Amino acid sequence: MAMLSPKFDDLTIGHDFLFKKVMRNPRICKHLLEEVLQAPIAEISYPEIEKTIDVFYDSRGVRLDVIVADEKHTHYNLEMQVKNTTNPETGQHVLPKRTRYYQAMLDVDALQKGQNFDLLPATYIIFICAFDFFGEGNYIYTFKKRCLETPELEFSDETTIILLNTTGTHGNISPDIKSFFDYVNQHAVTSDFTKEIDKEIFHIKSDQKARLEYMSLETYVQDNRYEAYAEGEAKGLAEGEARGEANEKFATVKRMLRRGKSSLAEIAEDTELPLDTIKRIQAEMQAV
Repeated sequence: MAMLSPKFDDLTIGHDFLFKKVMRNPRICKHLLEEVLQAPIAEISYPEIEKTIDVFYDSRGVRLDVIVADEKHTHYNLEMQVKNTTNPETGQHVLPKRTRYYQAMLDVDALQKGQNFDLLPATYIIFICAFDFFGEGNYIYTFKKRCLETPELEFSDETTIILLNTTGTHGNISPDIKSFFDYVNQHAVTSDFTKEIDKEIFHIKSDQKARLEYMSLETYVQDNRYEAYAEGEAKGLAEGEARGEANEKFATVKRMLRRGKSSLAEIAEDTELPLDTIKRIQAEMQAV
């Protein structure tokens, strides 16, 4: 089981810790947003650089990478995604439902602050993906809600989801966004913008507080991983023991049925299994 995290000095912009630190620079963050949206933003603020939203005590919390707001109160959630993760139980990619959940939690969190529905801010959820989720080669995939019957009819709830594909090959993007993609993919400094990002990363890695913060975070994550692994191992052993005990009882039932010396009720009592289970095993044996 691989649990090793990259060393602090080896972190790249693709690591969420370093990405969040870089986006804490308002000039870099603002310029990235302007280049993605191809629209000017007068000013941005940081409601919270990393926010965990827990709506109910038993709901799944959401840890958001970067949240910023502009002078029009539009909220932007920036996320770095280097792996196209799938759910091992279903085999389904988690990205679409993740964006849906993030949007829902952002809206509910806003309502918790006393906002009415019509006062919910416009939101942009922007995922910077180091893979092409749709395989269409687009640099950018932008999603808004539209009517299937009348495509030009937009459902203006002011929510937008944008997937940036750093491996894209075509589409309308600015030279700075293309250079940013090259920086994410290959650590190539090809513009003043990526030069500024690279300089910011140098300063972050020279900051002892940032180094200690990363070490503390990774220790916490590592402890949680080991705890979860230990719980999984214990659960697996318990389930294995339970299955082994059940199989042993089933084998005993079959032996007693073959001998034909005990009634079904007696077998159920001796093995501590339900009578219906004994009858089912008997029927399966007779069907063979």
